[in-house]
Order: sequence, then structure tokens, then C-alpha cells
Amino acid sequence: MVALFSAMLLMLTQQPASPTPAPSVIVVNGNAQILAVPDEANVRLGIVRQAPTAQAAQDQANTVAQEILAAIRRAGVPSQQIQTSRLVLSPVYAPRGADSRDAPRIVAYNATNTVSARISDLAMVGSVIDAGLKAGANQLDGVQFGLRNDLPSREQAIKEAVQEAQSKAQVMAEALRVSLAEVLEATEGGVSITPVAEPGVVGFSARAVAAPETPVSPGQIQVQASVTIRYRIMPKP
Repeated sequence: MVALFSAMLLMLTQQPASPTPAPSVIVVNGNAQILAVPDEANVRLGIVRQAPTAQAAQDQANTVAQEILAAIRRAGVPSQQIQTSRLVLSPVYAPRGADSRDAPRIVAYNATNTVSARISDLAMVGSVIDAGLKAGANQLDGVQFGLRNDLPSREQAIKEAVQEAQSKAQVMAEALRVSLAEVLEATEGGVSITPVAEPGVVGFSARAVAAPETPVSPGQIQVQASVTIRYRIMPKP
């Protein structure tokens, strides 16, 4: 009898303890966006040339690209802020009918050389574009505005996202008739920086060279942030 009682007692002590119930929580997302004034711009000017041979097309594009580089430097952009950002050489094929069984035939080559200039003085953007066009550029791959130091704007956007999440959590808690306790987890969902209006690829004809200085408006930069916060909740006292 004593042995049976001891065995039962041993079984009871070896049973796993009941799992601790998970705390009641509220999970909220916070989003924020702020607008900042850009203080730098990136201009991409390019040249496209076509010739019967690959070498001829590349040589022509390189010659004009050198003139574009020199013109941008004369416009006031330091050499360390100018770089070649794209080089492309591609064949041009003769047109073929839908029923043609002939192998593709190369009739010419297109060479593209694109130069990128980072401009710190936004008042110079229009004159830099015009200088590149006058030097022979026939492609403008848009103007991208940005911030030299985006950390303050990123931090402000995160703070506002957290404030929105806190406000939403408080509203939910009041509606559920509970109280917010401590924060169990906070996760940053990411921060993105984009221009308010995306630039497009613009083509220019010879008439554009004689036109007045290209007008450029920096506009604003949009900084977006998102966060997710988990709060423990408890009954109201």
C-alpha cells in the first residue's frame, strides 16, 4: 500500500507543469511620411551614336562623351562628382518578314555612353544640363533629387510612425475597455526616401540647345517610415 502511494506521488510530481498562458496583447502598425527639401541632384546625360561597325559607333560615342565631361566640368561640377555610369554597345538587325527563315543580319551598331553628375548647388542643375546638350548629349535620363544627409529625416519619420502606433493602441485599448501595459516588442518596418514626382527619360532635339536655360524645380523629397508595436494589455482596475 505504501509502495502504491509512493508510486502515485512520484507520477504526480513528474507530470509537466501547465504552460503559462500567453499574455493578452494588442498589435498596432504605425506609418508616417514627412517632406524634406532636397539639397543635391544627380543628372544623367548620355550620347547615342549609330555606325556600320561596332568600333566606329563606340569611337563616336566616346568622342562626344569626352566633350560632355569637359563641358560639365567647365559648368562648375568638380571632377570627383562626375562619373561614367553606363556603357552599352548593341547590334542593330535588318528587318525581317514574319515568314523569313534567314538568320538575323546585323546592319549597324548603337553605342551609348552615359555620364552622371552629382550637383550640390541646385541652382546649377539647369546650366549643367544645357552645357551637356550643347556638347552633344542627346539623352537625359532624368534628374534625381536627394539629401546629402538623410539621417535626421529618417529619424523624424520613425518618431512620427511610433507616435501614430501609440495613438492607435490607446484608441483600441479604450474601445476594448482595457489598459495598456508595457511594450513587448517594437519592430521597424523600413524607411524609404523617394522624390514626390518621379523623373522620366527625356529626349532632346537640336532646337533644345538654342532654347533658354532648362528650368528645374527641386520640389520635395518624401521620407516614409513604418513600425509595428506589441503592447501587453490588462483589465482596467
